[in-house]
Amino acid sequence: MARILHIEDDAKNRLLVRKLLQSAGHEVIDAEGGIEGIRLARERTPDLVLVDVRMPDLDGYEVTLRLRGITGLEGVPIVAITAEGDRETSLAVGADGFLEKPIDARKFARQIERFIGGHKERRERRESAPLRVASQRIVERLERKVLELSDANAQLEEMARLRREFLRNLSHELATPMTPIVGYLRLLLDEELGPITPMQRKSLESVRSSTERLRGLIETLLDVSSIETGKMHLYHRRYDFGAVAARAIDQTRPRMEARSIELFVEPAPAGLEARGDPDKVRRAMVHILDNAAKFSPEGGQVAVGIERVEGGAGGGFELRVVDDGPGVPAELEAKVFQAFYQADGSVRRVHGGVGLGLAFARQVAEALGGGVTLHAPPRHEVAGCRLGGTEVVLRVGAEPTER
Repeated sequence: MARILHIEDDAKNRLLVRKLLQSAGHEVIDAEGGIEGIRLARERTPDLVLVDVRMPDLDGYEVTLRLRGITGLEGVPIVAITAEGDRETSLAVGADGFLEKPIDARKFARQIERFIGGHKERRERRESAPLRVASQRIVERLERKVLELSDANAQLEEMARLRREFLRNLSHELATPMTPIVGYLRLLLDEELGPITPMQRKSLESVRSSTERLRGLIETLLDVSSIETGKMHLYHRRYDFGAVAARAIDQTRPRMEARSIELFVEPAPAGLEARGDPDKVRRAMVHILDNAAKFSPEGGQVAVGIERVEGGAGGGFELRVVDDGPGVPAELEAKVFQAFYQADGSVRRVHGGVGLGLAFARQVAEALGGGVTLHAPPRHEVAGCRLGGTEVVLRVGAEPTER
């Protein structure tokens, strides 16, 4: 019985080779890539190595060169097995044999046993020994670099996982005390706990406004965390896109009035029936409208249009928002959709927020068969206004109206 190391990134090929060789009484060690294969060769000292030529980290030629340069493995037979590799190149870098895919299951075990017994394919050209040594040194350095990059990537993935967990835990911790705060505010404003003075009501209304803003941010953090982990729950029910847009506009209107921004709204056509999650669509719209208000100058203008679009299965619906702010530089247009990205991230920045709005809006829209696009300056006239800031378009898909 021989110990055979099989280096192959395709799981189906690994399984086939394992079955054929184990049936012939051999021990098979699997490696999913070149780096892992080199490590296992050092640790297990196989009697033969089968190596695929096409692999994502180190290819079969590089693996063969590296194995030939490791003390104790110089004489181990190596057989290249691939559908795309070159026989002469495989033999030149140090392989003892070359088998083409798809392998012949009836002959495969006998072919391997010949190489275990000392058979070697003849090379048509003799390679230069100094060239082989130089190549081995190059591959050794390449192996070290690949390992460094693999370790760095693993660390980045771990950091991303910890960030997602932190966001999820933080969001839940913040959401828990919000429930009694909102509940008691409602009781106070409804005077369920006793009468309040006009000044007290004004103060409580201010607190409620800030609380609603904080709750919206917490909900967005929860949603972004859920989307990143692939566990965001979306409802799919019938709703009126125009009615949802009207609620989003009403929700953001006070913030625009507070900055003396003039709001122009194009009347929405009737019958904009869609299927999806109206609550998340509304919140996505609110983020886009809030951005327009936030980046427009004091006393500026914002225009909103709602329309049906054709194409695809049932077409879709769009909310188009334009402002007369400074616009988004072309080099930043893609970045503003990244979660937590802000063009000005300093603590002294003029505009508030944490950079989640557009990221959340795009993720929700894409989950519902649409997307979010941005143009600066705007490409369209909306509600009779030709503004020079930024145009953001949210689109969701829609199924055909039931009859």
